[in-house]
Amino acid sequence: MNDQAFNPEQAEYLKGFFAGVEARRGTLLPDAPASGAPPDALRAAQDAAIAAGGTLTAEEEAKREKHPLDRWDEVSARAAKGVFPKGTDVLMTKFHGLFYVAPAQDSFMCRLRIPGGIMNAYQLRGVAAIADDCGGGYMDVTTRANLQIREIPAAKGPEVVMRLGDIGLLPRGTGADNIRNITAGPTAGIDPDEWVDPRPHVRALHHHILATRDLYALPRKFNIAFEGGGAVAVLEDTNDIAFTAARLADGTPVWRVALGGITGHRDFAKSAGVVIPLQDCVPVADAMLRVFIAHGDRTDRRRARLKYLLDAWGVERFLAETETLLGHPMTRVPDAALSFPPSAQKHAHLGIGAQRQPGRVWIGATTPVGRLTTEAWREVARIADTLGDGDIRLTVWQTFLLSGIAEERAAEAVAALAAIGCATGASAVRGGLVACTGNAGCKFAASNTKRHAAELADWLDARIVAPGPVNIHLTGCHHSCAQHLVADIGLLGAKIERGDETIEGYDLHVGGGAGPEQKIGRLIVPQVAAEDLGPAVQALLLAWAETAPGENFQSFCAAHDDDTLRRLVTA
Repeated sequence: MNDQAFNPEQAEYLKGFFAGVEARRGTLLPDAPASGAPPDALRAAQDAAIAAGGTLTAEEEAKREKHPLDRWDEVSARAAKGVFPKGTDVLMTKFHGLFYVAPAQDSFMCRLRIPGGIMNAYQLRGVAAIADDCGGGYMDVTTRANLQIREIPAAKGPEVVMRLGDIGLLPRGTGADNIRNITAGPTAGIDPDEWVDPRPHVRALHHHILATRDLYALPRKFNIAFEGGGAVAVLEDTNDIAFTAARLADGTPVWRVALGGITGHRDFAKSAGVVIPLQDCVPVADAMLRVFIAHGDRTDRRRARLKYLLDAWGVERFLAETETLLGHPMTRVPDAALSFPPSAQKHAHLGIGAQRQPGRVWIGATTPVGRLTTEAWREVARIADTLGDGDIRLTVWQTFLLSGIAEERAAEAVAALAAIGCATGASAVRGGLVACTGNAGCKFAASNTKRHAAELADWLDARIVAPGPVNIHLTGCHHSCAQHLVADIGLLGAKIERGDETIEGYDLHVGGGAGPEQKIGRLIVPQVAAEDLGPAVQALLLAWAETAPGENFQSFCAAHDDDTLRRLVTA
């Protein structure tokens, strides 16, 4: 290999990556003590739970019976019969990226794995073709900068997975007890103010996960994010592990490590008080994951997340166990001794932004509550290819960016995006509007979040101009895929008894935020009927505009108690 093919940062990074791989040689093999390979991490963790007097959950028993990655033959056999999985096989099938979403839809949903949310036009056209041939003719953007294909018949499930693999988007481990799509800022590598380009680190960790058998079948799901200091927020503090760009006193760039974010359980990732060299993120993440695999709860799925292990142990014990696997200590540095990039601004994912590449800009555009037809996605790919550098950069805000566009052709790109309903400028309401799939496609959801989000935005935009950007998130259930508790206005789906009928509605929370506005939202009014959402939210925004026009919405909420805010909504 020609050493000149890599710059110094990439060369150092690769040294760290391959050192981590070498240290764990053999972990891709099944349990084979006679060969010298280490024992299977999943079974060892389950054995330890049983030895401690615990009873494995039904899901753990299913994983114990046969590793989920070894069940492809079962997935294929069911497809040949045209039948969907049942019981714990539903969970096992998610390990291959297929989610049976009945009764909301009698079909599979396939969630992709797009590291850092960046894909190319060729891949986007490929996904669109798969969605046409095997799905419902549309794709949804998720809150992990990812895509979903829906309405997949039982017989087409394996075909979807194989075709995605053909274009470099194998969906292995995109659901169930695995590491979800790794997120990073959508302006990675093009942002003039970015401190660290996370793309090579995200890519290496992504492939390390795909190739390492032991990193599947965790106690529960696991989220990892990288924040390199770009203009667009990635909500890294809502992840189990957050790698945030920082600088030591001498200017050396490092990753600051934060742990335990899970906002659906009302907790943000907290600084672990350690920093690591940029090239060490793969071995450090690997070691932390192995500690979680070995010691996470396998007897109670409600507490089988990293947060609860940290709560039980404390951060120092977790770090000590990590260092034992690493074979060396990590560097303790308090946040006060570090410098950090400026905080991202709300709704910075929209509009036109200058790139570090001279004469080039990126353009951020909305999607109608995260969903576009395949025809529209193909047009996005065409614009990316003909006017930009061919990349499509998905965001955690269910929007996308196109990069590498010549300044003189920006207006042409904006017009082309507008023609397919993708606005590059949006109202203060629409710019931060996020909605999960809702009960039209998810069995857990209590309300039709996407429809209600669109109706709410139409209502508000026709009646009020908000005095500043506001994030409104609608989520259908307590799993909080749309992260309602970190929104300015968070709406959690609820069923409401009204006379002899049950109607759809929401519990209304206010005052949440992430990053510099980090705060869990407060429930002020439970069970607001969906048809009453418009007037309720309008009342809050009007009061904000009239009494605190110079403040952000979170500050307005903090200045008023729950009763005062409740009276505004219910008056």
